[in-house]
Amino acid sequence: QEQLVESGGGLVQPGGSLKLSCAASGHTFSSYVMGWFRQAPGKEREFVAAISYSGGSLTYADSVKGRFTISRDSAKNTVYLQMNSLKPEDTAVYYCAASSSIYYFDTQYVSAALHYDYWGQGTQVTVSL
Repeated sequence: QEQLVESGGGLVQPGGSLKLSCAASGHTFSSYVMGWFRQAPGKEREFVAAISYSGGSLTYADSVKGRFTISRDSAKNTVYLQMNSLKPEDTAVYYCAASSSIYYFDTQYVSAALHYDYWGQGTQVTVSL
């Protein structure tokens, strides 16, 4: 089985930091584009960040630029999302995803959920006083 499991979510105060992890098993995702998405209640799932198979290309949603950092450790088959300066509007369930079909790191493709084949179960991030 190919599986992605997120962890690291929780409750944090505005301005705080949190680091999410996405551990893969059953398959090596080192050659896949990896992404983070989030979904708040009543809202569509939205793109957060993506990273190329080599880690050399990264892109972020405008709403998180300068605050979030995506990274990956291929040896550990793990992807991370470092979140700093968190805001209440960052509250959502965060999902890790992998794509086996994206060959060109183009924003219009890596930012679209429909291009991702594998998804984690999600981890809740709540930013509140």
